[in-house]
Amino acid sequence: MNFKKLNGFLRELQKNNSKEWMDLHRKRYRALRSEFIEWLDEVDQMLAAIDEAYYSTPGRKGINRINNNLMFHPYKPVYKDYFAAALDKAPGTGDFYLEIGVDESLFAGGLWRPEPKVLRSIRDALDYDGDVFKQIINKKSFRTTFGDLYEDERLKTSPKGFSRDHPQIDLLRNKTFAVIHRFSNEAVYKDDFKEKLIGVYREMLPFRRYLNRAITV
Repeated sequence: MNFKKLNGFLRELQKNNSKEWMDLHRKRYRALRSEFIEWLDEVDQMLAAIDEAYYSTPGRKGINRINNNLMFHPYKPVYKDYFAAALDKAPGTGDFYLEIGVDESLFAGGLWRPEPKVLRSIRDALDYDGDVFKQIINKKSFRTTFGDLYEDERLKTSPKGFSRDHPQIDLLRNKTFAVIHRFSNEAVYKDDFKEKLIGVYREMLPFRRYLNRAITV
């Protein structure tokens, strides 16, 4: 994948975000999209090779649309200024998300504002063995890779059914359980980018497995 060429296209799109411009450059977009799908297929195979529980997700299935949903977000531009995909998309679990953007790229995983039933399952797991989850997210290599959990809306008090002095109250107040690792453009352009991606995936696995077990068992 020629990420420098992709970045150049995305920068132009960012400055000329309209259907008229995209129509003029549709051939370039489709060529880059096809190349990105091929790269995703390679990544998919690499992840399947290191994770026996990996749910194979071909690039065409994992890639996200470049169009923004203007029905729900009418003030957003017509097109996103990044290419993105979700891999390891087993039904009913949190996927592994990657985004290649203009100024930086990111890999993320976990669950963003899951529905109440799923969120309750996570909270029940934390009530049962939250110390195990804390060991995962407080591991030195994990914190070096991701830092803290993704910051999002949190309850100001305890969730229903849990006391305010619960030992895991800080975690129980979360509405989102996700982590993010960001890459500079320089890192994306290097030959070892896929190997770095694999490293991030490995580090994220215990975190995602805990959450997926909580919502599927």
